[in-house]
Amino acid sequence: MITGKNYIGNQLSSEGSKTYKTFNPKLNIENTPLFHEASSEEIEKAVSLASNAFEIFKKISGAKKAEFLNAIADEILALDQALIETYMSETGLPEGRAKGERGRTIGQLRMFAELVLNGSWVEATIDTADPDRNPIPKQDIRKMLVPLGPVVVFGASNFPLAYSTAGGDTAAAFAAGCPVIVKSHPMHAGTGELVASAIAKAIEKTGMPNGVFSNLNSSGIEVGTQLVQHPKVKAVGFTGSIKGGRALFDLASQRPEPIPVFAEMGSINPVILLPKATESRGKELAKTYAQSITLGTGQFCTNPGLIIGIKGSSLDKFIESLSNEILTIDPSCMLHPNIVDNYERNKNRALEQNGLITTADYHDDVAVNHARQTITTVEGKTFLENTTLHQEVFGPFSMVVQCKDIEELTAVISNLEGQLTGTILAENDELDTYPFIVNALQNRVGRIIFNGVPTGVEVCPSMLHGGPYPASTDSRFTAVGIHSIKRWVRPFSYQSWPNHLLPDELKNENPLGLSRLVNGSSTSDPI
Repeated sequence: MITGKNYIGNQLSSEGSKTYKTFNPKLNIENTPLFHEASSEEIEKAVSLASNAFEIFKKISGAKKAEFLNAIADEILALDQALIETYMSETGLPEGRAKGERGRTIGQLRMFAELVLNGSWVEATIDTADPDRNPIPKQDIRKMLVPLGPVVVFGASNFPLAYSTAGGDTAAAFAAGCPVIVKSHPMHAGTGELVASAIAKAIEKTGMPNGVFSNLNSSGIEVGTQLVQHPKVKAVGFTGSIKGGRALFDLASQRPEPIPVFAEMGSINPVILLPKATESRGKELAKTYAQSITLGTGQFCTNPGLIIGIKGSSLDKFIESLSNEILTIDPSCMLHPNIVDNYERNKNRALEQNGLITTADYHDDVAVNHARQTITTVEGKTFLENTTLHQEVFGPFSMVVQCKDIEELTAVISNLEGQLTGTILAENDELDTYPFIVNALQNRVGRIIFNGVPTGVEVCPSMLHGGPYPASTDSRFTAVGIHSIKRWVRPFSYQSWPNHLLPDELKNENPLGLSRLVNGSSTSDPI
């Protein structure tokens, strides 16, 4: 049952006077529940509880944290069809997408449970003392990763489960030992409250400290602003627009004690179409990319918004095929009327630029809040001269840049902003001919793909979901996979510390059986 209230620790609260409703984009009507925006008092209480909980939670064993994470997964599954139906009513997305995203969310939680159960992720490093070393005796120094403190996670508009209340940021922060305060996304506050109820039940069942989790509603920016500026908040996780992510980054930087904001933001995910592949597989690639551009109504952060090739008859045929293929795909519903409006506004802004030619634009009538897919093309010289054409159009829109030669193509890549992904479509022997293309693309992206599509982000240890700014605020970190835990920790060293007072991860006996780096060698043995 959805109450429309905030979770302040494990208690429901509705002190704020401001209310709002979510929206069903498929039916084009407001949903029934009325949500209460968190008051300043509720924000203060949530942060205070989180700060107190941190003193307990940071010391909880990996085994207990694993139990907690698995319990959250179990409780989300127990929500069953109520969660799926609420998700669908707040997003316009189909049941298959809802169940698939729920599965991904469950998988992430269990992945982090396994990680903390093993425990070696703390990177325990030990250099034992050598008092006889000349001329200066060597001290005993031991290092490991420790949690930062309370983390604020902003729910994402396009992933109500996998990147929101119990999504990757939250799961990684819990695994690290950090309490989490979620600023629920107003577009799917009901979905967020149901998931918050699952976390609350898991907290009670596993005996976690009250305040290790809170879920705050907000229809505007005020709640998020207060949270980021609060001195007891120690880090922020965000998935969304460049404008939103940069605003949070600036707020956090201007605090008396600046804190990190790990924001995954805009990306047009360039696709490089090399000549031989264009010639031999242009029609096949066009069909594949028509599907990728329209997947999820283009509302994925890895949507291929830019395709770059060399001018010629083969590229002309590819553009024709892509334009024809994309018009055979039925338009689908976007997440919210505001997102539809932003899509149309940003698309029209691009179409108004000199030199841009529309090669496909869905003109038939569409249902309300459905997006019309569009393909455009532009000369490489024009693209280089007009940075407006470099900006993301969030939705089923893609632009083909026609370069006069390989030098201009390289220049286009080199002048792009940072991106999450870059793709090269080529025959196997073409990469040897264009190593400078690979190098140029590697400098601009976090993940490089060969003969595939960027849509689809595998949750695995090798995945890097991030990239140079503005794809993310810190290209050294990933928002997906087990290594995303490193955003919520810092390295910490003990020097000449009594063995019995060290954390178990660093004790001579190695009671947890961790793999550790001892005097330069990896070992699980005691010292």
